[in-house]
Amino acid sequence: MVKKRKPTHPGEVLLEDVIKPSGLSVAEAAKDLGISRKALYELINGKTSLSPQMAVRIGEATNTSPESWLNMQIKLDLWKAMQHKPANIISFPKKATVGNK
Repeated sequence: MVKKRKPTHPGEVLLEDVIKPSGLSVAEAAKDLGISRKALYELINGKTSLSPQMAVRIGEATNTSPESWLNMQIKLDLWKAMQHKPANIISFPKKATVGNK
């Protein structure tokens, strides 16, 4: 089930829940993550999606699971896709359950 409210971008979560409370500047956080300031700015401003590689970096830096960061991105991506569902989809016919011939 997809939420009606747009999920928060993982970059915003990183900024508000990790970078700001830790007192780091974006430049310091980027250095600690081993990425450019531009790459981090694009992520925290929602201009780019979180990649699996970035999820690993953030997970290592925050002692959290990369999966938790990727799940945030997946929820956001799915929410966006559900806002533009194609109208030309036809449900598959329902037949007897698999294995019951």
